[in-house]
Amino acid sequence: MKGIRKILVAVNGSLDLLREGIRLAEDEKTWITVLKVLPPYEGDLHLTGIRNIKDVIQLGGNGFAKEVQQIADEARALIKTRLEQGKIDEKIIDVAHEERCDLIIMGKKRGGKIKNFFGGNIVEKVIAGSPCPVLYVMDEA
Repeated sequence: MKGIRKILVAVNGSLDLLREGIRLAEDEKTWITVLKVLPPYEGDLHLTGIRNIKDVIQLGGNGFAKEVQQIADEARALIKTRLEQGKIDEKIIDVAHEERCDLIIMGKKRGGKIKNFFGGNIVEKVIAGSPCPVLYVMDEA
């Protein structure tokens, strides 16, 4: 894609969106930032037996980063990963600003268990606040 130098791929579990970003970035030597946003925890952690939420986030993030790196290596793509915690739409917009992205890619699986994770309000809020165009991809699976 002409003029696209930085793409933000906001994933919600499936890394199929990353493959779409790589496909778009292939010819341009475009940098891709893969973002996974964990919603803020609003409960009582000591009731669940979790003492340090940062350790739990980092542990989950390590597996995420390894999967992303494997896909990046296979595609010989320039990819950076970010794991953030907060309101999903706000974090996507913040990271797009910080990374000076030219495009945001978001999506969801059709009929998936988390039907509205990237549907409705979140997408609308990202589009409204985004510093760049947003490509919304609906996965066939």
